[in-house]
Amino acid sequence: MKIGTIFENTKLSLRKWFVAIWLITTHKKGISSLQLSRDLKVTQKTAWFLLQRIRFCLECKNGGKLDIEVEADETFVGGKNKNRHPDKKVKDSQGRSCKDKTPALGMVQRKGDIVARVMNNTSQSEITPIITEYVRRSAILYTDEWRGYNEVHKMYSHYSVDHGKGQYVDEDIYTNTIEGFWTLLKRGYIGIYHSMSTKHLQRYVDEFVFRYNTRKISDNDRFNFLLCRTCAYMMRYKDLIAA
Repeated sequence: MKIGTIFENTKLSLRKWFVAIWLITTHKKGISSLQLSRDLKVTQKTAWFLLQRIRFCLECKNGGKLDIEVEADETFVGGKNKNRHPDKKVKDSQGRSCKDKTPALGMVQRKGDIVARVMNNTSQSEITPIITEYVRRSAILYTDEWRGYNEVHKMYSHYSVDHGKGQYVDEDIYTNTIEGFWTLLKRGYIGIYHSMSTKHLQRYVDEFVFRYNTRKISDNDRFNFLLCRTCAYMMRYKDLIAA
């Protein structure tokens, strides 16, 4: 039965769907809709919709409670202003400005899973509810010196490193693990996708989180794991492109 799954109302054969699922789950940096359209011999529009439907399923591994030792860090997705053409530069968009970039918060349990969420900004009011939802109060929390963590400092055993002063490691206090994950995401952004819109960014983040959180299982098991969860997700094209 295709009803109620990502395959509902599809005109593509399941064989092509399975190939697409295999490619997106096994390519470490993802696969572009242009490349997938060539591989499946479909239009780029069809390939893009197909990938977005699959990404909708990949959120199944972006959740849960983190504990013991947890690192948290924010990143900004959208490219650097200095690399843009003069006609496309955005005034006063340096640093943590959200004018032309979208922030995301990542949390990783050391030797465990990652949870990552796209945010509107990096204020305390945005960061605090996300951390308290996904990180148990019994965890030790490691962050950088950003003031957006001031509130959670009162709730957790919280330690930080001061990147502004060139401090990146202080014995067990560091955020290198989550920063490494953001590096993987940025490599996919630059090398494969070239652009991730704010509207769909969470699904791209879900994609990279899924591959990270299933890194200890084989490609076959990862493929089968996702297939078993397609019945829980369904997306229509009109919903995808809606404002």
